[in-house]
Amino acid sequence: MKKTSFILLLVSSLFLSFCTSKKQNKKDSDTSITEETYLGQKPPGLTPKIFAPGIISIKGRGENGISFSPDLDEIYFSAMKKGENDVIYISKLEDNKWTTPKKANFTKGKEAKEMHSFVTPDGKRIYFTAYSEDSNGDSTGTKIWYVDRLDNGWSNAVKLDSPINDRDAFFLNQAKNGDLYYFNLAKWRTYYAPNKNGKYPEVREVGIVGIHAFIAPSQDYIVANIRNKENEERKSDIYVYFKEKDGTWSKPINLGDTVNSNFSETCPSITPDGKYLFYNLYNEEGGLSNFSWVSTEIISKLKTAYFKK
Repeated sequence: MKKTSFILLLVSSLFLSFCTSKKQNKKDSDTSITEETYLGQKPPGLTPKIFAPGIISIKGRGENGISFSPDLDEIYFSAMKKGENDVIYISKLEDNKWTTPKKANFTKGKEAKEMHSFVTPDGKRIYFTAYSEDSNGDSTGTKIWYVDRLDNGWSNAVKLDSPINDRDAFFLNQAKNGDLYYFNLAKWRTYYAPNKNGKYPEVREVGIVGIHAFIAPSQDYIVANIRNKENEERKSDIYVYFKEKDGTWSKPINLGDTVNSNFSETCPSITPDGKYLFYNLYNEEGGLSNFSWVSTEIISKLKTAYFKK
C-alpha cells in the first residue's frame, strides 16, 4: 500500500502543483444558451477562460474534475485545500438561480476522500473515486463508487462490483453506449469495461498513453493529459486521440499553445453538449489549480486537419 500511497501523492502533486439551464422550452433548449447556463458565465471561444472565478474556481483552493448533468442544470466538482481531504461539491440551478456549492458527502464517512465525480449521460447515476488512509497515512486504495438518482436526491453510495475495482481505479467516465473508461494507478494504464446489460464483468486496455483519459460524448475522440517530452518546462499538457476508421486510436495530438502553457494542465473533460473542454490549470502559487474552459471547436479544427492528411 505504501507504493500506492506514493503514486497517489505523485498524482495529487499534479492536482496541487496543478442544457442549457432550466429549459425555457424543449425547442429552444436544443439551440440556444440561456443566461443561466454554466452559472451565467459568458462562454469562451477559442481562447480559454477561467471558469466561474470566485464562485467555483476559488483562489487558495485546488479544484479538479468537473462534471455536468445532461440538462446542464447541475454541476459536480471536487476541491481541496492544502492539508484537507478531497471533497465533492454540488451546485444546482433552482428557480433560475444557482445554489451555493455544498459538500456531497456521498459515502457518509465510509471513505475520507471523494473526488472525480461523473454524471452519466442519462443523468441517473454519478460515479466517483473514493479512498481513505490508514493510521500510517498509507492509502487503502482508490475505488470507484456510485450513487443512483432518487426522487428526492441520491441513493446511498455503493462500491462498484466489477474487475474495475481490483486495483486502484480512478477518474472513471462513461461513453454513451455505456462503456466505462478509467485509469488504473497500479498499472499506470487506461482501461475500459464494455457494457454488458448494465454489468461490467471484464476490462480491456484502451491502448493509449497519458492519464485522466476522457471519452467524448460523440465517442470519436479521447482527451488526456500527457507529459510533454518535447518541452521539459511543461510537466503536463492536454492531448487528443481521434478514432480511426478501423476503430483504433490515432497518435496523441497536442492541443497547442492556446490551451497548453508552462503551467500544468490535467483532468480534461467534455461537457454533455459536446461544446466545451474543461480542464485543471495549475496557475496559482503553491501549485493550486483552477478550472479553465474553451470551445471544443479547437478540437474540431485539429480533427479536420488530421483527417485531411
